[in-house]
Amino acid sequence: MTPRWEWRTFGDRLGAEGSPFSDLQPERVQDSDEVYLLSVANDECVKIRDGLLDVKTLDEVNRDGLEQWRPVSKQAFPASSADVRAALETLQATPALERDTYTAEELLAEVVEPTATLRAVHVQKHREHFLLNGCMAELTDLRFDGGATRTIAIESEDPALVTATVEGAGMGSLENVSLPRGLKALTGFGPRRYAVIDVGTNSVKFHVGQLSPDGAWSTTVDRSEVTRLGEGLDETGRLNAEPMERTANAIAAMVDEARRLRALEIDAVGTAGLRLAPNRDELVGMVRERTGITIEVISGEEEARLAYLAVTAGLRSSSGSRVVFDTGGGSSQFTYAHDDIVDEQFSLPVGAVRITETFALAGVVTGEKLAAALDAIARELAPLDGHPHPDALVAVGGAVTNLAAVKHALATYDPDVVNGTVLGEAEIDRQIDLYRTTTTEDRRHIVGLQPGRAEVILAGACIVRTTLSKLGQRELTVSDRGLRHGLLAERFGKR
Repeated sequence: MTPRWEWRTFGDRLGAEGSPFSDLQPERVQDSDEVYLLSVANDECVKIRDGLLDVKTLDEVNRDGLEQWRPVSKQAFPASSADVRAALETLQATPALERDTYTAEELLAEVVEPTATLRAVHVQKHREHFLLNGCMAELTDLRFDGGATRTIAIESEDPALVTATVEGAGMGSLENVSLPRGLKALTGFGPRRYAVIDVGTNSVKFHVGQLSPDGAWSTTVDRSEVTRLGEGLDETGRLNAEPMERTANAIAAMVDEARRLRALEIDAVGTAGLRLAPNRDELVGMVRERTGITIEVISGEEEARLAYLAVTAGLRSSSGSRVVFDTGGGSSQFTYAHDDIVDEQFSLPVGAVRITETFALAGVVTGEKLAAALDAIARELAPLDGHPHPDALVAVGGAVTNLAAVKHALATYDPDVVNGTVLGEAEIDRQIDLYRTTTTEDRRHIVGLQPGRAEVILAGACIVRTTLSKLGQRELTVSDRGLRHGLLAERFGKR
């Protein structure tokens, strides 16, 4: 049986007026009643249709996110126990089989329904079939247990033809989601994965979270790559070609990884570096062309709000006042709150990349130059003056997580150790002196410091230390959670 490459997406408005299908006449129309057997363990395709037990398996996912599906078998009912067992093993389920043969009704009632890792979803399909650019295309209205939607599928034995057809139809920005995965998401069965990418001035952060049916998140991937997008931005006023290329390459690799991990959706946001750059559309266009993903450039206030959401989601309710502080490569965000009520949120354009470049803090620094940098940071953080001092300070971002990792001498980063770390004045001062007296290359060998942050860590530490003083605090608590966690919870947590 010949495998085919398939792209599919879901959405109520698919095929509406103005779409590639709106002016086409279908070659044929079909209505069917089907039952999909869904598994917690994987997203293989096993269904009952037209009196047959129909099994397809996923052979491969290519770099464009296309899936190659191979038809395995179509067995008529009543099906032998051997055929039923083979279909269930495809779904990584091995319930006991007590009959020699099974009707479809017996399979559902006696095997699927009692098995917690399996679910049967009854689906009614109205399918319109088209030939689009040499590919088979199918526009389907789905009705299923508890809902209805539309889905479009484009198939061919030639993956390049499928990709070209999807792009030509203006659907390249939509995620490829197979029918089993889509039905699992729509019916709330089994965990679902979502990916977020935070494009910062100094680094790109990538997070894939898995949402369980009970609403709890777990981490599949959480990493960052230092690309120095804002390198030279303060001097030229524009994003430069080489940093943009590094950043676009990093984002493309992250999107590829998210698709291999079967993320249902991928969201990307840009922060201070993109907010400031007049040529930000160049990077946004590069990323869209390579990945189909559009970076949404968010405001400083939105950045502060999402960071606060991320931090407080992992903290107990508290009484008293609290400031959540998020510092990055191009800006720093502040949220003032009391008794879990937000009072004020704002962003200030002070970040580690610009401070590093302005005061040449990437290597060994004299005491006089360090003092000048601290004075400049204090002036830029002047809007903090006059605010009442909080009862507690929680800090977010690469600078503080690296300070925490160096404090603990973590050869391998451990978020469970970093999260909740208390950094006091003495420890921050110790590290500032360490970085001030160390070359960039020697900093890369400091245990706990991410090598890519060697150039900007001194500036980041100075921003953290100045904030501590401005807010009248002697210590702060580090949160490993950040904007990406807030974005994940806000956009996907209520589904």
